[in-house]
Amino acid sequence: MESLSQILKSLPDTEWKRKAEAKIQGVLADPLVGKFREKYPFVDDYTIRINMNKLYQHVTEFKTCSNCPGLDNCPNDMTGHYTILLAEQTKDHVFVHEEKVACKKFLAKQQQDAISSRIRTFHVDPRIVSRSFSFGDILETDLDRAKAVMQINDYVGKTIEEGLQPRGLYLTGTFGTGKTFLMGYMLHQLAKVGMTGAIVYMPDFAEDLKGMFSEPSKLKETIDLLKETDLLVFDDIGAENLNPWLRDHVIGAIVNHRMNRKPTFFTSNYALDDLEKHFSFTNKDGDEEFKGQRIMDRIRPFVEVVHVTGTNKRGK
Repeated sequence: MESLSQILKSLPDTEWKRKAEAKIQGVLADPLVGKFREKYPFVDDYTIRINMNKLYQHVTEFKTCSNCPGLDNCPNDMTGHYTILLAEQTKDHVFVHEEKVACKKFLAKQQQDAISSRIRTFHVDPRIVSRSFSFGDILETDLDRAKAVMQINDYVGKTIEEGLQPRGLYLTGTFGTGKTFLMGYMLHQLAKVGMTGAIVYMPDFAEDLKGMFSEPSKLKETIDLLKETDLLVFDDIGAENLNPWLRDHVIGAIVNHRMNRKPTFFTSNYALDDLEKHFSFTNKDGDEEFKGQRIMDRIRPFVEVVHVTGTNKRGK
């Protein structure tokens, strides 16, 4: 195969040819080519000439990466990759090989996609669990909730060190103090070490379940997923429109299955005693104190209460 420089020599003298030759001279003078020849001193001028196409791509893609326009606008031959050159010498020939290498942004996106794939969200903005915040980031967001942040960070560290814990967390506090945000942080941190998770916004999820009555297989699949995922968060529990079926056959069945197996987490504006009152009354059957006590016996012993204080951040 002819090299770019050989083809140019055969062409008549035109403006296009002069521009192309100028590009070749620019490539030859580029520091990257100098470094390549220093690394492989056996690469002679002839080998350089016949591999001008590869050198040009190597130099061009390096410059693109130096002024990266972002993965979505990456103009390189393979999105998120750049070309490096390798050389080898045999008895009779010198060969130059191309190799595609993933850039840092591509690798970071791969890692983020892997983390996101481990966490299911039900009526919760996926960005809650997809953003990577450091411990310092969430601590500085609102110092009034520092104690809660410390508790959650300790829990994350213990889980990474020891594996899934028998007890989850119950985050309670007033509106807008960031309880969901803190659970998203926890799920993200633990997904990074391979754990699966799900977060369910209870008011909308409760309504969504009604539409699954006509799709029993989908209903079973959803409940089974919530039973078996490593980390399950019931977000804003107590705010759902409660009925006996939801309490006894969905929430009750899930927490009963997860007892002593996998931790369950809750965010709520209710304290535990108030949540028991919520579970003790349904629009259909009225007061059912025993049913409320029964489900709380499957929640209260298996959570550590975390009081989340601070300012209301909604709308800010």
